[in-house]
Amino acid sequence: MGKLLPVIVGPTAVGKTLMGINLAENLNGEIISADSRQIYIGMEIGNGTPTHAEMKGIPHHLLSIVEPHNRLSSGQFAMLARKQIEDVFSQGKTPIVVGGSGLYIRALVEGLSPIPQPDLELRAELANEVDRRGMTEMIAELTVIDYKYAKTVDQNNKKRLIRALEVYRQTGRTFSDWHNEEVESPPFDPVFIGLDMPRDQLHLVIHQRVINMIDSGWRDEVQRLAEHYGGYERLPEIVSEGIGYKEIISLIAEKIDLDTAIELIAIRTRQFAKRQMTWFRHESRIHWITISKSSEIDPAIEEAMGLLSRNIPA
Repeated sequence: MGKLLPVIVGPTAVGKTLMGINLAENLNGEIISADSRQIYIGMEIGNGTPTHAEMKGIPHHLLSIVEPHNRLSSGQFAMLARKQIEDVFSQGKTPIVVGGSGLYIRALVEGLSPIPQPDLELRAELANEVDRRGMTEMIAELTVIDYKYAKTVDQNNKKRLIRALEVYRQTGRTFSDWHNEEVESPPFDPVFIGLDMPRDQLHLVIHQRVINMIDSGWRDEVQRLAEHYGGYERLPEIVSEGIGYKEIISLIAEKIDLDTAIELIAIRTRQFAKRQMTWFRHESRIHWITISKSSEIDPAIEEAMGLLSRNIPA
């Protein structure tokens, strides 16, 4: 049995950060963030990145380390996270993975794929080629190269198409061929703890969280990003696709009022939380703990500590 790795998952706003910090205090631990949004610099408010005060002195890793114009793949995250986990273990401490990004967590706990890392220059060239030639023609090209994988690509899967062609042009090998390579298993044993909350209560928490984020300066954050990138129309996709950023931009431009912005962002966040739960419900290894209210997390922490103690080898 490898080293025990607690992995805290669940929908946004459910209390994962607080749970992780409390476990870290009890286990001499450090937090490894597995959030595909909080990893980006300059988006801390809009992505709900914990503040220094909220961290309570517990070291947090993989927060605000990548510029938004450099999209980080799940494979890249897994390599960064594994190194950080090994560093924490080497200090005699317990790394605790905390996050709601299913792809990031899957890449980490199921092992690292040998598929080459993205070539951003080649990817940009392929994106221009798709725009010029069209999806139908490019999918036909992929079908000749890699029939098996091409069957998974439709007219709406531009990113998947580009990635498959990118890998082939990089290496001369098909995406399907790379997927058949043996995956290196991680040197740890994950123990999954999932946090859930009654839907009505989670919706209330999300709504209040949106208000708090705006009150904390979300508009100023978006304006700083726009200034950095030379205008709202030049913001990286990571920003413009982020939950709430489109609405905050409309609020700044006075196209919608504050109440409308709050409601729209809350709706999008609730939809995101639902997608997260759908993803995690397919993971049979997760031990689910229900938190009735965000202020009543102590029983959940006690239950989580009990679960972890049962998984520590004698």
